[in-house]
Amino acid sequence: MSQVRDILVIDDEPTINQAVEKVCGAEGMTVTAADNAVEALRCMAQDEFRLVLCDIMMHDLDGFQFLEELARKGIRTPVVMMTGYSTVENAIRSLASTGAVDYIPKPFTADELLTVIRRSRRCSMLLDEAESASLPRNGSMSFVPCPTDYHRLGYVSWVLMEDQGIAKIGVSDLFLKAADGIKEFKLSPLGEDLLQGVPCAEATSPDGSTHGIMCPLSGRILEVNAHAQSNPSLVEKDPYFRGWLYRILPSNPASDLQWLSF
Repeated sequence: MSQVRDILVIDDEPTINQAVEKVCGAEGMTVTAADNAVEALRCMAQDEFRLVLCDIMMHDLDGFQFLEELARKGIRTPVVMMTGYSTVENAIRSLASTGAVDYIPKPFTADELLTVIRRSRRCSMLLDEAESASLPRNGSMSFVPCPTDYHRLGYVSWVLMEDQGIAKIGVSDLFLKAADGIKEFKLSPLGEDLLQGVPCAEATSPDGSTHGIMCPLSGRILEVNAHAQSNPSLVEKDPYFRGWLYRILPSNPASDLQWLSF
């Protein structure tokens, strides 16, 4: 008989699977471990999972092929990608791939793992609510999507290209809602070089958990929104307009923008 379980973790390193089982088990979550994607697909054919943690670099099917297989089968379980090969390209590609809601580099701490799991599960619930709300007479959406002329990096951050090649960047409302509120932002200083796929800011939730905000576009900071840093509620209330984080001079916009979605 099919069961509903919390976490499916897929990694060919036994220590990673054991760590996830220990950390999540201590929080009362049910965990199933698989050492390859083929075995994981068999598990998903038998049971339902609320979230999948999947390594990127695996034998047979890698993490991206696993995502493609889920899409082909019509399985919509949210996936968080993990990798010890924490390159920028993998981080960006994992967020751009269908089905991945977040990304976590290895090694990670117990707090980092639990923060990503909780944020990703909330993100998935919000996306499900939004899909229901899009149906006739089903109510309003629980988050505000990026405006149509904005580029976005997964569900995390956004870019608006302005005049003279300047870009404005910020964090998405979905990410803020999934983080369950923000009491503080730590922003990078004026003149710092930002790298696409690497956290450019840190948000702290009321419960003390911290969330790295991945930068959607590489470039040098020309202006920091001081109002956003001193008044986090401004970002939560108006993330796409007054609540932007930085204006930057992009270093390679043609290359970077190809990874982003509208």
